[in-house]
Amino acid sequence: MPIWRAIVLFALIGTALVSTHQLANQQPADMVGAAKTLMGAVSKDGLAKLHQPIATEKRVVWHFIPMDTRNGLPMMEMEPSQRMLAMKLLETVLSQVGYDKAKTVMSLENVLRMLEGPGSEQKRNPEKYYFEIFGDVGADSRWGLSVEGHHLSVNFTMMGNKIVDSTPQFFASNPAELKTDYGTAFPKGLRILRDEEELAFGFVKSLNSQQKKLALLDGETPKEIRAAGTPQPPASENVGVTADKLSADQQASLRNLMKSYTEKMRAEVAAERWQLIEQAGFDKIAFCWSGGEKAGEPHYYRVQGPTFLIEFINVQPDSAGNPANHIHSVWRDMLGDFDLPILAQ
Repeated sequence: MPIWRAIVLFALIGTALVSTHQLANQQPADMVGAAKTLMGAVSKDGLAKLHQPIATEKRVVWHFIPMDTRNGLPMMEMEPSQRMLAMKLLETVLSQVGYDKAKTVMSLENVLRMLEGPGSEQKRNPEKYYFEIFGDVGADSRWGLSVEGHHLSVNFTMMGNKIVDSTPQFFASNPAELKTDYGTAFPKGLRILRDEEELAFGFVKSLNSQQKKLALLDGETPKEIRAAGTPQPPASENVGVTADKLSADQQASLRNLMKSYTEKMRAEVAAERWQLIEQAGFDKIAFCWSGGEKAGEPHYYRVQGPTFLIEFINVQPDSAGNPANHIHSVWRDMLGDFDLPILAQ
């Protein structure tokens, strides 16, 4: 067994029941109910795929690339009524913004199927998204939830009806912008991650020459986000221009960019993230950039503080061949993804 897997498995078993960064306010009791309802609605065979112990190593296995199969119970193996219950569970752990974006990421598989043509049906399937519940779901229990498929991975750890961790949080889009109409549900110009990109363009263009010198990364533009699929974020120092070197307007712009990520989560989760950010010091946050500064040019950015990491990359062509029209974006917890100690890396 690789060393990191052994360490992670030990941490999964030994993590205390009380999180080091739980939410201050109790959330409504809808998550436990939604999880139990889904578990009670599936067959015995389906439950064996859906439900795993909280200490399983599978809880920290995640990725966003297309795969033949994943851990968990896929929607394509559920009855229509069960799929509705699964989506209701997903809705309880995200904000309305996040839920709408997640649904659109899933449905964009239909566009990829149209673009890639016959033979892509199995690979590009909007119901090939897997649900997995970990642990004993209950009011006083520690449990987890993962919902994952191509271009979507959301992972939650709960204590009863309280979300104590919500990372890794990965959303992506291919195409990033639809260049033509693909039916009424997919109009030309649709951009799932518009704010995550446009707010960053606006921010980097606001930097003066000295600020931009600090912000620009050396070397070639990265090809992918770092530490993709690993159980913890990359352990690296902040690089770039720090918030204490920004004007008040630029700081406000940076906050708006960060909010395009936090707003995908429930209001209580977003509020706790911001509380941690302010406690650690907003001035310590650093922004770095690489690549072009307009759509169609490969570009990458990172926003990092003591408690979080954002990475965004748009360098790949879309499935129709349009350059730099394929986004990957992630929010990770520098205190430890999956509510596990950062030493679990």
